[in-house]
Amino acid sequence: MVKVKARDLHGMKEEELLKQLDDLKVELSQLRVAKRSLEFYSKGKPQEILQGQEVQASGLATQENEKTRAMRHQLTKHEEKLKKKKQQRKERLYPQRKYAGKA
Repeated sequence: MVKVKARDLHGMKEEELLKQLDDLKVELSQLRVAKRSLEFYSKGKPQEILQGQEVQASGLATQENEKTRAMRHQLTKHEEKLKKKKQQRKERLYPQRKYAGKA
């Protein structure tokens, strides 16, 4: 929207003034329609609600891909099978006792 100054209008002819007036009226009506449509949309769902829904949607998307903290800190299968030298030595020197089997 262009600002109209009085000094510019004084030098114009009547036909030019009427044409500019029509152009400004059309622009004003378009702005009013845009404003009304924006108000209608915002009344139905305020901006805070829209932002909240946006955050929820993005949170759900990332949450599906993430693991829980316990799962992230859990040892891998290979790490679970590994034993320290001291544990290996104990198992070798003191194997599990074999008692009498089932009758």
